[in-house]
Amino acid sequence: MTAVTHPSAATLRGGTRRDLAGTGTLLRLALRRDRVLIPVWVVLLAVLAAQSSAAVAEFYPTAAERAQVAASSNANSSIRALYGPVFGHSLGAISVWELLTLGSVLTAIVSTVVVVRHTREEEETGRQEMLSSAMVGRRAPLTAALLAAALTDAAIAVLVALGLIGTGLPATGSLATGLAIGGTGLVFAAFAALAAQLTESARLAKGLTGAALGAAFVLRAAGDSGTADGSSTLAWLSPLGWARNVRPFADERFPVLLLMAALAAVVTAVAYDLAGRRDIGAGFLATRPGPAEGRLGGPYGLAWRLQRGSLLGWGTGFALAGLIFGGMADGADDLLGDNEQSRRIIEQMGGAEGITDAFLAALIGLFGMIAAIYAASAVLRMRGEETSGRAEPVLAGALPRLRWAAGHLLVAYAGSVALLVLAGLGMGVSHGLVSGEPDAVWRVTVAGLAQTPAVWLLAGATVLLFGALPRLSTVAWGLVIGVLVIGWIGPTLDLPQSVMNLTPFTHLPKLPGGDPTAAPYLWLLALGAGLTAAGLAAFRRRDIG
Repeated sequence: MTAVTHPSAATLRGGTRRDLAGTGTLLRLALRRDRVLIPVWVVLLAVLAAQSSAAVAEFYPTAAERAQVAASSNANSSIRALYGPVFGHSLGAISVWELLTLGSVLTAIVSTVVVVRHTREEEETGRQEMLSSAMVGRRAPLTAALLAAALTDAAIAVLVALGLIGTGLPATGSLATGLAIGGTGLVFAAFAALAAQLTESARLAKGLTGAALGAAFVLRAAGDSGTADGSSTLAWLSPLGWARNVRPFADERFPVLLLMAALAAVVTAVAYDLAGRRDIGAGFLATRPGPAEGRLGGPYGLAWRLQRGSLLGWGTGFALAGLIFGGMADGADDLLGDNEQSRRIIEQMGGAEGITDAFLAALIGLFGMIAAIYAASAVLRMRGEETSGRAEPVLAGALPRLRWAAGHLLVAYAGSVALLVLAGLGMGVSHGLVSGEPDAVWRVTVAGLAQTPAVWLLAGATVLLFGALPRLSTVAWGLVIGVLVIGWIGPTLDLPQSVMNLTPFTHLPKLPGGDPTAAPYLWLLALGAGLTAAGLAAFRRRDIG
């Protein structure tokens, strides 16, 4: 009879050490590569936290004014859907009201970028295979990427807390805010790690994690729109809802952070298990093989095939979000009542032609800013093709550079228009059904389409960076995220008009309800076209690689 032997503890420890060999070196490499990206995001969130507290202290100096803001915001389901309920009316509670949602979303994004960049993207470009030929363990790249994301999230948590404490807020609530935001980043870092094991492309891994983030936001928004006390089951199904229910500066609930830690640990464990079961470059969601004979239809067909999955995911999210948020606008006037503070915020975001139209316009503007993120992402796909070495063989033949670029730009520009139409159509349909207004569909759809010039301007800036300064093309992310931050929280913080004017969306008429004039559309379209042309001219002259 053959004896069955079991591995000893020493053997298991040795296997673990081999799996993690080289983690420290890979971590240092990751931090060196992200020596600009990570500090910029960390400092941005720390400044955002300090600025939020300082602005609330300036504009709502008395307890009565803060109580009025809290009451009016909690009475409006539309505002609760965007920003969540306000737990308390202290200076700290009002200061972190919007910061919790926005900070959590931004931290989730940077965590996703860091993890995917140092796992699936390294495999996709072939660098990981070269590194793995040395003394690098099977799970070392994943561990290094997660550690880099964890250090980023920890730095964000610490500096956000210090920023709030520096403005005079209590340390306990400040720490709870930092931990809630950093904890959300850890959760989505784990989701990104799992997506990197499932897929065979970095873009799809980011898309899956982005879809999870979008679902979390919709669950939180739908739950918070129904109740003002944070007790909604839907909100408790979302990590973004957990961040809010830590309730900084309002009888903090630190045990909620354990939910984040538990979910991050479980998802990370699954990712680690999958990482040990696959080959480098492979994924568990296999790419569908193409036809036996190519039918790409030239550079336009190639660009469409490369980007159609991403556009489909974005389009689905825009349509569903439009349907959900459109039905919330009806009755906003009655819910706001006579509260001038909330009316001023909504009117600054969406115009002064009636609260319902102003709310719709504010949401349309938000969709426009998010569509700019898609447009930048689609443009930067050219840089990904270039750095991965796939563009050079294509351009080595008879295909001109500008035709190759035109295929990707067509997807980016036309795709952003499609997203705006889907969002406007969804909002118009749901708002029309709730309000009984037969003309709501076309009014809101046209309003969505009217965001196009501002989106194309930011896309043009991305093209210019790609063409003239390819190594700095990722600065485009900072540009579009900065526009989103200013547009989202600027009206609430009553930022100076000079700051609001930095975003092109400020210069567009507020539709529906506003009085459209041709001049801003023409100026923005002309600037966008000029930036695009300059970027393509620079790309035509520079070296590939």
